[in-house]
Amino acid sequence: MSAEITNCGTVGWVSDRQGYRYVNRDPLTDQPWPLMPVTLYEFACEAASRAGFEGFSPDICLINRYRIASKMGLHQDRDERDFAQPIVSVSLGLSANFLFGGERRNSSTQSILLEHGDVLVWGGPLRKYFHGISKIYPGDDPLTGPYRVNLTFRRAL
Repeated sequence: MSAEITNCGTVGWVSDRQGYRYVNRDPLTDQPWPLMPVTLYEFACEAASRAGFEGFSPDICLINRYRIASKMGLHQDRDERDFAQPIVSVSLGLSANFLFGGERRNSSTQSILLEHGDVLVWGGPLRKYFHGISKIYPGDDPLTGPYRVNLTFRRAL
C-alpha cells in the first residue's frame, strides 16, 4: 500500500508495526479522530440507499490520498463487525483503475475506470470480495492537484 491515509468518524483505520486495525484515537496526536461532517455522512447514507442498502449508518470515513505512482494491492475489508453493511467509495481528483476480484485473492479481476465524482457501492455477497487500485492516471486536477483522493465510508463498530 502506498497511499497516505487519515480518517474521520468514531474510529480510524491505522497501519503500523502491530498491523492493520481500527482505533478510536489518532496515533500521531493521541486525540479522537475528527467528527465526520454531516454532509458527508448524509451523502454516504443516500448513496447506499440508492444502491439498495437501506439503513446504512457509517461510523468511519477512511481518506486515502494517492500520488501518481501509488497503488493498493488486492485486499478484503474484513475488520468490520457487520458484513451486511456496504462499502461506499467516493473518487475525487485523478482517475484510477479500480480492480474488483472475487472471494479469493487469485480470482480473476475486472478493471473499472474511476473518475472524479464517481461513487461505487458494494455489499451483500460481494462485500468481502478482493479489490484494489492498480494505476493512478497522471494529471493536475483543479480540486486535488496531482492526487487522487478516495473517501471510503464503512460501518466498523
